[in-house]
Amino acid sequence: MIFVLIHSPSVGPATWRPVAAELRRGGHQVLLPDLRPVAAGPAPYRARVLDAVLGALAAAGVVEGDAPELVMVPHSNAGHFVPLIASSLPGRVRGQVFVDAALPPPDGETALAEEDFLPFLEQRARGGILPPWTQWWHEHDVAPLFAGVGNRAEVEAEQPRLPLDYYTERVPVPSEWVDVPGAYLWFGPPYDVEAAEAARRGWPVRRVPGLHLHLLVDPVAVAAEIAGLTP
Repeated sequence: MIFVLIHSPSVGPATWRPVAAELRRGGHQVLLPDLRPVAAGPAPYRARVLDAVLGALAAAGVVEGDAPELVMVPHSNAGHFVPLIASSLPGRVRGQVFVDAALPPPDGETALAEEDFLPFLEQRARGGILPPWTQWWHEHDVAPLFAGVGNRAEVEAEQPRLPLDYYTERVPVPSEWVDVPGAYLWFGPPYDVEAAEAARRGWPVRRVPGLHLHLLVDPVAVAAEIAGLTP
């Protein structure tokens, strides 16, 4: 079994590295695809997300044959892409553990940003390009996300500048993704809404209290919960 840790395209793989290290320390196999190429060209952005994940799997030799089963572990905005990824790997995905992540509907399509959030983004874009994610917010909101951990500089150095129209894209949701067992781990609002929906779907739900980047602040606890929630 391999945990595939999928970071939000708003940031980079550094957000998952401490948890990846803890999972490996516990004897688990881990892959950490780099989704930053999503900003390398025009829409559809979902195609480059899919290419990044499938490319990482292919490079590791875990796509075909007797390769281990996979557990998809998205954080934040990456949750929108899990159905598309799972449908591209028929029979290979054993489970999915959403971590403070967007939870797609059972089928249809999912929006990468809510309509009422788009004006916030439009106000920050210049020439159709957004600033790095941590610059969207006031410093008094950003600093507590890192809680003094030393990797803020690493996280900020990896942040892409996403096109505004990334957030207007809608991603198809193949219905077969709901056949894969799921679980939900959340840290705090606003992901209490997704956690409640996951519970309504019959998924196991756990909370580790914290802010949205708690996976950086307490990777030991987050890694333990991911392993414990894996179907």
